[in-house]
Amino acid sequence: MKNRIIAIANHKGGVGKTTTAINLSSSLALKNKKVLVIDLDSQGMTTSGLGKTKDKKKGIYQVIMNGQRMEQCIYATQQKNLFLCPASHELEGAEAELFPLMGREKRLREALKRRNIYFDFIFIDCPPSLGLLTINALTAADSILIPVQCEFFCMEGIPNLFRTLDEVRTYLNPSLRIEGILLTMHDERTNLSKQVVEEMRGSLKGIIYDTIIPRTVKLAEAPSFGKPAVIYDIQSKGAQAYLNLAEEILSR
Repeated sequence: MKNRIIAIANHKGGVGKTTTAINLSSSLALKNKKVLVIDLDSQGMTTSGLGKTKDKKKGIYQVIMNGQRMEQCIYATQQKNLFLCPASHELEGAEAELFPLMGREKRLREALKRRNIYFDFIFIDCPPSLGLLTINALTAADSILIPVQCEFFCMEGIPNLFRTLDEVRTYLNPSLRIEGILLTMHDERTNLSKQVVEEMRGSLKGIIYDTIIPRTVKLAEAPSFGKPAVIYDIQSKGAQAYLNLAEEILSR
């Protein structure tokens, strides 16, 4: 059986990577898919958003840097079918620690190959940079999902990200593909959001998801309760959007 490993990445911060990692994984778990989320961001917002803390003694840092087996660093969440390999404070120094190591870009890929637990989906929440941790994620992944905020400068960093993808394909992971670009933080009340959607769909036709994630209070509130929005308030617009996105991904 083949799982799908999807890196959620954009080196621009504040675009909805963590919100997407939490709520898309939760939505797929609700649809009876077994899902693992790997929190590769030292801020650990995905970890806390799924009700865990960063002070875990075993997490993704131990997997990448110490050779700990992945299955020993995976925790169940409050939700059936949803599991987490958490971030920890040690990740803050991981970039510098990785730099002198042989095969530094492939450590996450090798760790995922060694695991003995099957998941339908593995999501990797990347840090807001194009450093070695993100490169590890892209080298390990089958595809990349790119959240992009519906604002004026939303496309500013995409050419740099595409160049990085080309380099990863050339040197590390030739089969890496774009899963899709997800438009986030959409405000239906403004003409600006509408213009951004039109321009993005015109210039990047074929890789933009039909689903658009709205800017809502519930999506912002849910992490403070350690819950995905689809558990916190499944009827909210944000939760329904991520459930629709899950269906869209399953249909591809």
